[in-house]
Amino acid sequence: MKRMGMIFRAKANKALDRAEDPRETLDYSYQKQLELLQKVRRGVADVATSRKRLELQLNQLNNQSDKLGEQGKKALALGREDLAREALTRRSGLQQQISDLQQQHETLQTEENKLTLAAQRLQAKVDAFRTRKETIKATYTAAQAQTRIGEAFSGISEEMGDVGMAIQRAEDKTAQLQARSGAIDELLASGALDDPTGTTKDDLTAELDRIAGNSDVEFELERMKAELAGGSSSGRQAIEGGDAAGTQQGQAAQQESPKFDKQ
Repeated sequence: MKRMGMIFRAKANKALDRAEDPRETLDYSYQKQLELLQKVRRGVADVATSRKRLELQLNQLNNQSDKLGEQGKKALALGREDLAREALTRRSGLQQQISDLQQQHETLQTEENKLTLAAQRLQAKVDAFRTRKETIKATYTAAQAQTRIGEAFSGISEEMGDVGMAIQRAEDKTAQLQARSGAIDELLASGALDDPTGTTKDDLTAELDRIAGNSDVEFELERMKAELAGGSSSGRQAIEGGDAAGTQQGQAAQQESPKFDKQ
């Protein structure tokens, strides 16, 4: 159970980390600080209100005390010592109340000063936190934008990842189709598959056609060689015949030339 609870808390914490936006967290913290500052200000206002009420009561009691003092003086002037004593007794009781209220007033005044100082300090902290909050939010937004741009350029973002996967699938299908087309061509060329159009020949037929074409070329070449060889033989025979006749004429001339010399 402990292990299950730990796993559950770990997964819940990880899910919360993914769902948490630091900017929203900062705004929420700032809102809570404003609420706390508002409570402190409300406390200052309440203490000030209590202090003001005590001041009003003190003023009333002081007025009553002064009034009783005047009444005692008048009663004593009229010879009514009993009334003067009663007035002074009541005045003494009011003085005790006034003393107690003055102590409470001093306590409230001290508390009010403390709360006022705390409110001022809290206000300064809230202002500093607001400035830091806006700075952090701006930095976070800029970093988030830079990260998204970098992921987009590198192709590791979710959107660009989907596009990259689509491109990869298209390239794979294209390569598969090219391979299938090449395999079909090889099968048609080898005769493993029949071509109903008759435009594709197997290797044997192609080789025979090539040999036949080469035979025609060889035959024509041999014929041209024979023609050239026949022409060369006729010319050679004519040249040899001409040389023999010239030799015979030269020998006849030599035989006749001594006769002319003898004559």
